[in-house]
Amino acid sequence: MNAKLQPLAGSVALGEGEARTRRDRNRAYLLRLEPRHLLFSHYLEAGIYRNIRIPEGAHEGWESPVSEIRGTVVGHWLSAASRLVEQDGDPQLKARADFVVSELARCQKENGGEWLFPIPEKYLHWLKRFKHVWAPQYVCHKNLMGLLDMHVHGGSAQALELVLRCADWFHRFTDDITPEHMNRMMEFEETGGMMEHWANLYAVTREAKHLELMRRYERTGLYDPLLRGEDALTNMHANTTIPEIQGAARAYEVTGEERYRRIVEAYWDCAVSRRGMFVTGGQTNGEIWTPMGRQSARLGELNQEHCTVYNLMRLAEYLLRWTGRAEYADYWERNLVNGIYAQGHWEGRSLDTVLDPLVAPTGLISYFLPLAAGSQKKWGSETRHFWCCHGTLMQANATHREGIYYGDADGVTVCQYIPSEVSTVIAGSRVTITQRIDPRYGEQYRPTVTARDVAGRPDDVQVVFMVKSDPPAEFTIRLRPPWWLRAPLRVELGGTQVPYRTDNDGFVCLRRDWGTDELRVILPKRLVAVPLPDRPDTVAFMDGAAVLAGLVAEERTLHGNPADLSTMLVPDDEREWRTWKNGWRTVNQPVNFRFKPLNEIGNEVYTVYFPVRKQHG
Repeated sequence: MNAKLQPLAGSVALGEGEARTRRDRNRAYLLRLEPRHLLFSHYLEAGIYRNIRIPEGAHEGWESPVSEIRGTVVGHWLSAASRLVEQDGDPQLKARADFVVSELARCQKENGGEWLFPIPEKYLHWLKRFKHVWAPQYVCHKNLMGLLDMHVHGGSAQALELVLRCADWFHRFTDDITPEHMNRMMEFEETGGMMEHWANLYAVTREAKHLELMRRYERTGLYDPLLRGEDALTNMHANTTIPEIQGAARAYEVTGEERYRRIVEAYWDCAVSRRGMFVTGGQTNGEIWTPMGRQSARLGELNQEHCTVYNLMRLAEYLLRWTGRAEYADYWERNLVNGIYAQGHWEGRSLDTVLDPLVAPTGLISYFLPLAAGSQKKWGSETRHFWCCHGTLMQANATHREGIYYGDADGVTVCQYIPSEVSTVIAGSRVTITQRIDPRYGEQYRPTVTARDVAGRPDDVQVVFMVKSDPPAEFTIRLRPPWWLRAPLRVELGGTQVPYRTDNDGFVCLRRDWGTDELRVILPKRLVAVPLPDRPDTVAFMDGAAVLAGLVAEERTLHGNPADLSTMLVPDDEREWRTWKNGWRTVNQPVNFRFKPLNEIGNEVYTVYFPVRKQHG
């Protein structure tokens, strides 16, 4: 399988900015979760914990010892911890992750040498005969995923040994399961990413039995109608199907079989391209796919499950690598800003509360992102809920350095504008690219800048790249022009504007001899109204990549010209000490109100979509 782009994530360090802030909050959360509580259900199943009382501080909610999907989160935790350790070698997190793996080995030994999971083996045998049980293979997958990530990213040989013994159990378990029976099982209960896991394992071992396991977990009952061009998704549980398509994506990468790629492309066409989306990039309500192009009747309290956001971003990244097309990086950005950032690790300022001005209000994870009028995010607790989205939160915020830079034989492709640094080798030269966002005179005092220059909030984003090549070398830097630009991006080299070409994949290309250069990329930003696919008179507003939320508790009709949003919205509360803020407010309305980015909403009641009564002139 030949990919157009190769990820450079392993050579990326995050700089000061939102991505690193979220990553650091995530690391702190991982460290607040005690291994003995993460492992409690595993200890219980292995007969290691033997007491009539649940220990004080034990996890509750979906991790409760009476939950049928208990013990899932340890896999997410290992997956996230392994990536964070890979980034900076954090010794405290490394020690804890290695300890968790060693304790899982202890559980596996107590269970007879293969089974190490927090649920009994009979759950899978119940599933095999269609006795209802809540997603046992999903539980197994998350544990297996975390262990394999500990091997691939965390360098743990022991973790791989545990996975190999588990694979032997699953190979025997599936020996007598026909493809037809497996399809019925996958329709009966959520399987998670089992196919993707076995493909990942096969990529490590190249053992035929692991390839066979991958093929056994194909869901042809989903794949075949997609290949026929049918809508196989409307009202289907979204996050059951996305991991199954990720399985096909990884199968294509490890086998090169074009059939798997066609399945992925057909799914994207059905789920995203033809279906339409909410302004945030999400497509679901109540965990199910909305009908194609009919999103207005599905606005509610249960829009945009966090897990679907992360998994579709991962699927978009597969397609980005294969095709090299900028549209998939656009999708990634939209969902990062209005999904991952909007639904997890929110932290306000101490000034945002009068209850205790010394403690900043926080929100850990919002399972859904409500989009109905008068919505409010419902934040889950650190240890009492443990929804599936708690686990996804850990993984998503451990991977912020992914998706930014890609390499090929010709140079480096910049897909995301996130403060960071990447180091790579091009044509024998050591190349380092450092990216930062220019605050555009964010300092309180800068006497050399005229008042005219700092009079108002900048209407563009300026990204500065320091490029160093040792020795100097000729190569191409490709830059993504975001979908939200109001005018073509501009590029300055050493303060002088330079021409560029745009390739067939949508990227701006700069080819030259690079030595030590400063590259400034100017992204003219716009405020735009985005209508519901089936209600063109009802719109949401975006400021660049960020969706705006109106701070009102009910639907309100706005009066103005959608083609000239200055008739309805103007900048508001734009400056705070050293920082430009992102607020807006209405004008020319019967009662005016304020907007702020949806990803900055914490506990406020908000509305995203507004009917507009057009006024021209």
